[in-house]
Amino acid sequence: MMNTREVGHTPMQESKFLSQGVLAALFLSAALLQATAVSAQALDPATDAALDTALAGDHRSERNKARDRYRHPKETLAFFGLRRDMTVVEIWPGGGWYTEVLAPVLRGKGKLYAAQYGSKAAFDYQRNEMATLAEKAARYPEVFGEVVFTSLWSPDEIEIAPPGTADLVVTFRNVHNWFDSGYGQDPARMFSAFFTALKPGGILGVVDHRWPDPATEDPAAAKGYISEERVIALAKAAGFEFAGGSDVNRNPLDTHDHPNGVWTLPPDLAVPAGGDRQKYLDIGESDRLTLKFVKPASE
Repeated sequence: MMNTREVGHTPMQESKFLSQGVLAALFLSAALLQATAVSAQALDPATDAALDTALAGDHRSERNKARDRYRHPKETLAFFGLRRDMTVVEIWPGGGWYTEVLAPVLRGKGKLYAAQYGSKAAFDYQRNEMATLAEKAARYPEVFGEVVFTSLWSPDEIEIAPPGTADLVVTFRNVHNWFDSGYGQDPARMFSAFFTALKPGGILGVVDHRWPDPATEDPAAAKGYISEERVIALAKAAGFEFAGGSDVNRNPLDTHDHPNGVWTLPPDLAVPAGGDRQKYLDIGESDRLTLKFVKPASE
């Protein structure tokens, strides 16, 4: 699933100004993140076995399977508390990297909504990714046949699932995009849509390219990175409680200072002419934050 912008896409533009409330909350203490780090809960046996089957499935390309060692799908979904009987919403699934894992796990037991870019998609790569996922769903109806496709493009395509029905909303490498004015998104409205879709007590799981220091963070996230503190501030402003973070997708080899931002690293490898591709292959995919939030049981 290629949720972040790929090589050759329209360059990142300046961000819209953040609301004063979000700006004021950006610089949360790093100690808070460390103090609230939590471990993944154990998967129930049925979900554990279903994930193993999905990850090994013939519907997944060898290229996608090769990325498991960087994206840690089983460990990530365990941290978010996935169960086979859940109603799950995947935000901006792109070409369906995570969809091809979630769809067979939930099939027949739960429900999966895939909230796509929708009719207002701004870039060719988004339309191409939607076409890729549609082709994949048509080729493997036994895997994707129960997926419900919705749209999320604020402000007028915002209902990602019936309000108050989702157990889990997940978004992978998307949040940084919403600070690029070229997307025309309001990050606060996006998080509000997540909150509305979830049941009381429901979980929001966020993975994105991690910027390590909020004091030096680019407000436009033009290099593709975003700080944990900024994501936490957005979620709290929408009404969520912070439930903790995981190091499962951290990559200490990522120096965060690449010439073409995060896209210099695999899988894009947007290495400048004459650059050392092997250097970036040795780093691997980006350092990523993995954060969990909960919608309060009583508002």
